[in-house]
Amino acid sequence: STATGTRGPLARRAGARRGVCDNRAMKLRRLLPLLLLTSLAGALAGGLLARMLTQRAVVLQGGSALPRPRTLAHFTLTDTAGRSLDNGALRGHATLLYFGFTACPDVCPATLATLRELRAAGPPAGLQVWFVTVDPQRDTPAALAQYLAAFSPDFVGLRAAPGALAPLLHELGAYAEQRALPAGQYGMDHSSTLYLLDGRARLVAVFTPPFTAAVLGADLRSLARATLL
Repeated sequence: STATGTRGPLARRAGARRGVCDNRAMKLRRLLPLLLLTSLAGALAGGLLARMLTQRAVVLQGGSALPRPRTLAHFTLTDTAGRSLDNGALRGHATLLYFGFTACPDVCPATLATLRELRAAGPPAGLQVWFVTVDPQRDTPAALAQYLAAFSPDFVGLRAAPGALAPLLHELGAYAEQRALPAGQYGMDHSSTLYLLDGRARLVAVFTPPFTAAVLGADLRSLARATLL
């Protein structure tokens, strides 16, 4: 007998099964890159979530860490040498920012003395201290430089024109008000908070008095370990 091109029922079913298997294999090959990308995205998201949870878990002894670092609106201040400094000058190092004035009778010199002790104890490398006067009318560049030199030659003294400091004060939740004194004199009521900014010019923590160098140092080390500086 001679062979014909017609396949029997069993052959047709086997061919159909092979076609089904081939289609499934093709679909699996197409889906494999998508599955890999999905797994990679899940791993990255899990790592990001773990980092966020770690950051939020930082507990400070002398203040509070923000749940997320906050970028400050653009500002410009002038140092005691007459140079303009803006947010860009905060990049590359951690900064403790404090508002005060040279005629402050108690809290300002006490805070600066604590910060001097903190720096002597070896804080995070590159830490800067910015002292921003809330009394630019009396705190001339020369007066500000002389005042800060009594604490540390590395402290940065900054000022703004009267009234120009209000946006930065408002953004940080700080205040500064002139208070009338006898004989036509005046004093200043102001926040005594320390604001910590990271190397990307973002607010990461706030510290409230009373301050001690030991507590501030421990908190800064905790933040550094959490990669928040």
